[in-house]
Amino acid sequence: MGAHVPVMLKEAVDALDVRAGGIYIDGTLGRGGHSAEILRRAGKATLIGIDRDDEAIDESRKALEGFSDADVRLVRGRHGDMAQIAKAQGVDAADGIILDLGVSSPQLDEAERGFSFRADGPLDMRMDRSCGETAADVVATRSEEELAAILRDLGEEPRARRIAKAIVAERAHARFDTTMQLADFVERTIGRHGAHHPATRVFQALRMAVNDELGELASALEGGLSLLKIGARFAVITFESLTDRMVKKCFAGHAGREVSLQAGGTRWEGVLPRVRLVARRAARASAAEIEQNARARSAKLRIAERIGDEEKQTH
Repeated sequence: MGAHVPVMLKEAVDALDVRAGGIYIDGTLGRGGHSAEILRRAGKATLIGIDRDDEAIDESRKALEGFSDADVRLVRGRHGDMAQIAKAQGVDAADGIILDLGVSSPQLDEAERGFSFRADGPLDMRMDRSCGETAADVVATRSEEELAAILRDLGEEPRARRIAKAIVAERAHARFDTTMQLADFVERTIGRHGAHHPATRVFQALRMAVNDELGELASALEGGLSLLKIGARFAVITFESLTDRMVKKCFAGHAGREVSLQAGGTRWEGVLPRVRLVARRAARASAAEIEQNARARSAKLRIAERIGDEEKQTH
């Protein structure tokens, strides 16, 4: 199993402005890297770690067992249910929240999880293997139009229709059950051009569909913002343009804008609760980190800080 190296670890935890005794939520616990750094800085803090992957919970429990002064609560669940999970834990407001989206290195490295075509394995892709459709189920049951929409909307695949049509024709003879079976078929269908494998966007789209990643993220963003104390921050690391755009749009909507009135003065327009954008542009990983960890190349970090709903922002 490959070790998971948290991307932009220092930048993300710096952004939370962690303080001793605070209450923090790690909505995508993974192997506990960000949570461990939060607890190193916060001492006797309360940390709620959420993940739908049983293996992630087990590994994180080992990684965090040394922080005996902290109140660590690891919950098997979805980050889209963050607000409900926090309230079930007796937490109505948090001092900081972090999301590190996408797939962890161990998940990619375990062929039996089906997230990658680097090694052959079952076409699964479920973050929570106890329920739901697998990627093989999606490929086997969706219509050509539905498959094309998944590949286009979630994978931003320009040849979505062509690939979907070919899959539907092929599956009439044999089911797609393994990662290499599908990856090789996509390569035969559209050819290979450029540095990336031609099935890369297809696998992204199927993974996002299987795990309802955009739906979960939308719920997590709104739920997380509702939990922030005044002055608390929400840090989100994304790896795909789709998820980054969703975070950017959500934070911008809550940051709002001042609109000039014909009669004079201004009126704020936006979505409550109000936030301040800590930086207008997303932060990127350093060249040094990218050299050490290629996965960091596509990472973007966006940070929002909760402000009072009557407070005016200054830019």
